[in-house]
Amino acid sequence: MSFDGLFTHAMVTELHENLLNGRITKIHQPYQNELILTIRANGKNWPLLLSADPTYPRIQVTRIPYVNPAVPTNFAMMMRKYLQGAIITEIKQMANDRVVHLTITTRNELGDAEQLTLIIEIMARHSNVILVDQQTSRILDVIKHVGADQNRYRLLLPGATYIEPPKQDKLDPFTPNTDYLDLVKQYPNEDVLAKQLQQHYQGLGRDSALQFAKELHQTGDLKAHYQHFLATFDDPQPTLLTLKTNKTMFAASNYSAFGTKTRQFDSLSTLLDFYYQDAAQRERVQQQAGNLIRVVRNDLKKNRKKYKKLQQTLANTKQADELRLKGEILTTYLYEVKRGMTEITLPDYYHDNQPLKIQLSNQISPSRNAQKYFSRYQKQKNAVIYVGEQLKLTQQGYLKPKKTKKKQRSSRKVSQPQQFFATDGTEISVGKNNRQNDQLTLKTARKTDYWLHTQKIPGSHVIIHAENPSEQTLTEAANLAAYFSKARESATVPVDYVQVKRIRKPNGAKPGFVIYEGQKTLYVSPSADLVDQLTPKK
Repeated sequence: MSFDGLFTHAMVTELHENLLNGRITKIHQPYQNELILTIRANGKNWPLLLSADPTYPRIQVTRIPYVNPAVPTNFAMMMRKYLQGAIITEIKQMANDRVVHLTITTRNELGDAEQLTLIIEIMARHSNVILVDQQTSRILDVIKHVGADQNRYRLLLPGATYIEPPKQDKLDPFTPNTDYLDLVKQYPNEDVLAKQLQQHYQGLGRDSALQFAKELHQTGDLKAHYQHFLATFDDPQPTLLTLKTNKTMFAASNYSAFGTKTRQFDSLSTLLDFYYQDAAQRERVQQQAGNLIRVVRNDLKKNRKKYKKLQQTLANTKQADELRLKGEILTTYLYEVKRGMTEITLPDYYHDNQPLKIQLSNQISPSRNAQKYFSRYQKQKNAVIYVGEQLKLTQQGYLKPKKTKKKQRSSRKVSQPQQFFATDGTEISVGKNNRQNDQLTLKTARKTDYWLHTQKIPGSHVIIHAENPSEQTLTEAANLAAYFSKARESATVPVDYVQVKRIRKPNGAKPGFVIYEGQKTLYVSPSADLVDQLTPKK
């Protein structure tokens, strides 16, 4: 049978007998939607499972061993805060619904007695476990947070007022009534009567309604049949049935309308452990697999769009060589360019001195116009490198590598930045990795030293250990920054420089990452020969 209102009634009867006045000694949350309270009662420990699993929601005592996470969840910690050492003083089903209230007496931080209500709502995907302050009806915590965008009728969030699930306009079958007499007379067909019983009485699953209809259609005293059927849930006979389809079914009594009794258990909880042990575990695996598939599908969709945009960006960068060519020709004929011009035609010495029209900005100087072309060239060339790397990454990285335990730090001496000397003897330091960059810029360098780095290109931090370096020293240090970067093979590389006091590192940023302001930019061509000249001779 399903875990309907009738089965809930039987389970509450069993739990009331075993757990009433028991003390909560342990609290664990082994899975996302499942809470286990270990209750000491009647000289025994009873692990009470409250499961809000969307497929197998239930409340029961379980003897299935669970592996608890190394770090408890926030919900588990809140439950420990409020429920550790508390006493269960009442276990009650609301009408004949699939809602169970556990009244819990505990003491607050001042030592005063207070009552809390731990509620489990067994409602398929809407199942939940909620802790409520009984005096104020305020929710203290909930295993599944439900906001206004998910449910307009009620909020299930810490701090919200607890509102009961919407009530059905149905009769509790355990309250005295004679409505069933008319129903049996009106609907002689068992299937039709079962549907009417479901619509009229609260807490009847389809299987319970069919079994109820079958028993009410027996000959004899109709009232006795009605009372006998309900009495089985006050004194249940936990039964496993084999259906005609060879599937199994659990029931609180012998539901003969569905199959053959296969096995009987000494408690409903033992029956559910037997029935759910494999099924619930398979469900958890399927949920995790479903989550994985969903992540892969979403990432694949996102990366396909990204791939298309990257291909377009790559196509747009094909004009990079033309930008470099215009920058070089402008530099060569800079004396012919006048400020205020919007264009100029110059001989293209790369193509037999054919006339080449070059657009200019009338707001900047001739030299800045040339630098602007080099800057655009470098930006597009860097984009080619970036796009190439991103294209490789768009079809990988869906599964994150398992984190390994960090190795203990070696006692060996940490390597130091590489040292160079400018032509005028000024010391220049170059970081060789992100950690060295951090140490060099943020710890070693003085605030008045100068910091250099390739503009928007990965590379080394370079420090000029001088307050007023010469133009030549700045150019030589910029060459080092360009050479020790990913733009080493480029013809022209933009390098930013600024005093160290204008450098700062954002909180939580990875090693080597800094931000700065007030910088100036030099354009240099990386030279291995110059690097060799600046390297101190041994």
